[in-house]
Amino acid sequence: MTEGTGRSTAPNGPAEWDGNNYQRHFDALAASGVEVHGEADFVRSFSPTSVLDAGCGTGRVAIELARHGIEVVGADLDSSMLTTARHLAPEIPWIQADLAELALGRTFDVVLMAGNVPLFTSAGAQAALVAGVARHVRPAGLLVAGFSLDRGYRITDYDAHTAAAGLTLTDRFATWGRAPFTDGDYAVSIHTR
Repeated sequence: MTEGTGRSTAPNGPAEWDGNNYQRHFDALAASGVEVHGEADFVRSFSPTSVLDAGCGTGRVAIELARHGIEVVGADLDSSMLTTARHLAPEIPWIQADLAELALGRTFDVVLMAGNVPLFTSAGAQAALVAGVARHVRPAGLLVAGFSLDRGYRITDYDAHTAAAGLTLTDRFATWGRAPFTDGDYAVSIHTR
């Protein structure tokens, strides 16, 4: 098990998640005074009425957004993460689905991919992931994604995938706190339709 993440890797197999352990990690951070709602605060700055939390995990961001009156739908492939999310906030719709194949039949003001979502996608499947979540961005809506750039998925690839999905880059930061992006190892990108 990777320390503090709630993720274990089976020998010769895929990574497996433990939603409760993952949530305990963030609960401990919050209890120690660490700010754990930077992503939600960032999204709230755009005053959305609806948000799709794509790759929602245990629902940390979605639950915080809902607490502020925003309509939220969470989607993730991992059943353990969603079990924890459903326990924490049964009133929020939690959808188990591969984000590349997600078809909710509706769009949102903001589609959010926080927490390195593209990096947990199979190599070579990032274009399908981006297309899958981008089809849920309403006209003039936003796709907001934050992920590490030092793990093989380059920002130029992401920008090409968003462009292919009909989205345009409007801004990029180095942190959820809006520090300027200067080709570092993390980026928060905002694309619009």
